[in-house]
Amino acid sequence: SPVQVGALTTWASAASGTFFEAAIKTDGTLWTWGRGSNGRTGQNSTTNYSSPVQVGSLTNWSKLAESPNVHTLAIKTDGTLWTWGRGTQGQLGHNNTTNYNSPVQVGALTNWLSVAAGKYYTKAVKTDGTIWCWGEGGSGQLGQNSTTDYSSPKQVGALTTWLQVGGTYNSTLAIKTDGTLWGWGRNNSGQLGTSNTSTYNSPVQIGSLTTWYEVSDSCATSSSVFGTIVQ
Repeated sequence: SPVQVGALTTWASAASGTFFEAAIKTDGTLWTWGRGSNGRTGQNSTTNYSSPVQVGSLTNWSKLAESPNVHTLAIKTDGTLWTWGRGTQGQLGHNNTTNYNSPVQVGALTNWLSVAAGKYYTKAVKTDGTIWCWGEGGSGQLGQNSTTDYSSPKQVGALTTWLQVGGTYNSTLAIKTDGTLWGWGRNNSGQLGTSNTSTYNSPVQIGSLTTWYEVSDSCATSSSVFGTIVQ
């Protein structure tokens, strides 16, 4: 059952990976704890921590995501994107397959809006409405109309109407500004919601509703059914 982590009342957001956790406080500091192998906690080591430890000393961390495996992603208030942890499939976006045990900036851009993580891949939306994926592509989860791996960000199509991205493991979900819901990647259990079990390596619309407003790392929510969760 729920147990409070310490006594602080200044936590703003949190994310969970495999055997490790991360959270941002209201003061913009970033904290991690749990298993440290592959550098997933960003502490410049592979040490395990059983209580929150601050990552560096910066106070401008804004958004956070963790993979169901072992890499971490974060956006700063200046719009830069930073990743660390396991990079064996190029999921960190540094044009290599290296592991990093402390935050490393992805390129030099300052227009990253949101980010989400799959098992061995990453997906993100920019402020210009474009969507980008990188890492393992074997199930078509990168949306590149192929099963190729990419070790640096690769734009999905040419549209500038993407609003939010999520999904989990090898399946991607995204919402456009018109409220439509789209999916691609692995679909062996029907997890994309396309009324079949076909795998898609480029975006396909899920149903015809235009009332989708939120997608997370495991589900999507439609305003037309007030909180109904489609798993």
